Amino acid sequence: MHSHPARSGTSSSRPHRAARLEDRAYVLVARWLRRRGWVPRVVTYTGYGSTGWVRVMGRALLAAPGTRASEAAEQDRASQQRAVRGWRSFFTAQIPRARVEVQVGDRTHVLLADRGGYVDAVVESDLPPGWHTVTLQVGDRPVPADVLVIGEEPDVALVSDIDDTVMVTALPRPLIAAWNALVLHESARRVVPGMSDLYRRWHAAHPGAPVLYLSTGAWNVAPALRRFLTSHGFPAGPLLLTDWGPTNTGWFRSGQEHKHEQLDRLMRELPQLTWVLVGDDGQHDPEIYAEVARRHPGRVRVIALRELSPAEQVLAHGTTTPSRDTETSTGSPVQVGAPDGVGLARAMEVRGLL
Repeated sequence: MHSHPARSGTSSSRPHRAARLEDRAYVLVARWLRRRGWVPRVVTYTGYGSTGWVRVMGRALLAAPGTRASEAAEQDRASQQRAVRGWRSFFTAQIPRARVEVQVGDRTHVLLADRGGYVDAVVESDLPPGWHTVTLQVGDRPVPADVLVIGEEPDVALVSDIDDTVMVTALPRPLIAAWNALVLHESARRVVPGMSDLYRRWHAAHPGAPVLYLSTGAWNVAPALRRFLTSHGFPAGPLLLTDWGPTNTGWFRSGQEHKHEQLDRLMRELPQLTWVLVGDDGQHDPEIYAEVARRHPGRVRVIALRELSPAEQVLAHGTTTPSRDTETSTGSPVQVGAPDGVGLARAMEVRGLL
């Protein structure tokens, strides 16, 4: 069993002053809530794995008085059916360094959460390829988590960005995360036309192929993003998000670094797969995807970019010029672009990719 850090910026062993201030604040909040009867529970996220291992992810939190872990899980599942404003997802109190028991088939693993209450670890597993349920436990009852186990045979997989790729954002980049996470009502989030149809067609052409969603959004909004993807008919798949706030090295985490790290990790962990990378040309996706293709020759089959309108480009990065990096390496991936999923599907059809 071995673990991987869920967040970037941990090169220093001593937390940044901002992180230490955050820790002190949460200690006080947690102490106050525990005196009022709040109890430990765990929120689980969808994981993935392959032969012999699975990556499990979750977060240890305090729940309202009288809430058993099993009841909290039922409330979380029920909340997936409700549209709410995102700020409600951020009223949480994590349990730093919580002991988390993970059951994977017949194997039991004990993990230690990080300072934010997060667990992100690779553990041994005997699960065969396909979708499975594992459990994470903090408190009195285990809570289920889905994991997708990927076979060893060569195959193709798809990784998709979310903001401005499958979900219309149309806001200045500095405000995107805050607005979508804290203010925007879930029912007001709009899907990019044709993207869910494109993904369903791609998935039908590659039965059983994994689909993963990579975003710089906070883990707090994972339930909302999952609801959005499900309600619009996107294929099920793990979300790879991040944690906002201070790190060991500074006040904020780097979204670009998060994407680089997660894509490199997928390349290392799943060498049997080649990848279709889907994003938008509004800011950094073209450069990130091209750099990943250069670092991992032959592993990226297609780079598909949603082309933002001039107005969206201005909001994204202050100019009407798309962000684009077309130089990769020998054996470069096929690159396609279009304003929406309909155009991307047409471009991929022409090249025999659908």
